[in-house]
Amino acid sequence: MRFPRKKEVGLFVIVYALFSLAGFLFPIDKEWYASLKKPSWTPSGQGIGIIWAVLFGLISLATVLVARKTNFGKDGGNYYWLLVINYIFNQAFSFFQFNMKNLWLATVDCVFVALTSLMLVFSSAKKSKTVSMLLVPYVLWSSFATYLAYTIYSLNK
Repeated sequence: MRFPRKKEVGLFVIVYALFSLAGFLFPIDKEWYASLKKPSWTPSGQGIGIIWAVLFGLISLATVLVARKTNFGKDGGNYYWLLVINYIFNQAFSFFQFNMKNLWLATVDCVFVALTSLMLVFSSAKKSKTVSMLLVPYVLWSSFATYLAYTIYSLNK
C-alpha cells in the first residue's frame, strides 16, 4: 500500500476547503429558511450538513486519485475543467438560495450541479472506475437536491 504524498494530502485539503467555502461565505438565514414551506421529506439541516461533508470528502479523494493517475499532469484535463465548472455551480447555489433568497435561481443552479456531477462521473470513468464510483453519491444527492429545491420553490412561489 502506497501512502499519500504531501502533494496529494495538500490537494485533498484544498479541494475540501474550497467546496466547504460557501457555508462560510453565504451562511444560512435560519429564520428565513425556517419560514419556508418545505415537503415533509426534507432532511434536517444537520443531516444535510453531514451528507455534504461526506460528499466533499469523496470529491476530494476522487480528485486526488485523478491527479495520481495523471501524475498531476494535463492528462486529467476534462476532469479538472468539469470540476471547476461544477465547483462554481455548487458555490453559486448557496449564494442564490441563502444570500439572494432566490429559490428559482437556486433550483436552476441545482440542475447544473447535478448535470456537471454526472459529467464528472463519465469523464472520470475513462481514467478510473474507482474515481467514477466515488462520484456516484454526489450525482444521486445533487439530483435529489434538485428535486427538493424545485419542490421548495413550488411551495413558496
